[in-house]
Amino acid sequence: GKFYPVNERKRVEVDQWLFWQMGGLGPMAGQTHHFRIYAPEKIEYAINRYTNETKRLYGVLNTRLKDREFVAGDYSIADMAIVGWAKLWERQGQDIAEFPHLKRWLDTMLARPAVQRGLAIGAEKRDPSGQRMQDPKVQEILFGNKPKG
Repeated sequence: GKFYPVNERKRVEVDQWLFWQMGGLGPMAGQTHHFRIYAPEKIEYAINRYTNETKRLYGVLNTRLKDREFVAGDYSIADMAIVGWAKLWERQGQDIAEFPHLKRWLDTMLARPAVQRGLAIGAEKRDPSGQRMQDPKVQEILFGNKPKG
């Protein structure tokens, strides 16, 4: 029952937001990152499409958080699943000031020591500049791009 309710109705609420993250925010924000940062060619349509869809999803989350501290009642695995994507709002071309409830929630989440510890795992292996992603071998592995020639 820790971070995932025993009560069925509460558990379903957590499940709904986990599914929302897995089927919506995660894939759409991931595509936003790909086309804004990593794609070898910049396709304006794709950049706009995924940036705008991520903005729409942030609006859904902002509305949800309008009158509650956490996404599904108490702090849960749903919050944990969402925070990893939400913390990357700048890379997704979003203005967090447009989403005050989301911003409050994100600030609360990022202040939690356990969240800080979780986000620190593997930090030394991350490439925030995206430079490693320009390596054709890396692109082949991650994106299925075959080297030209």
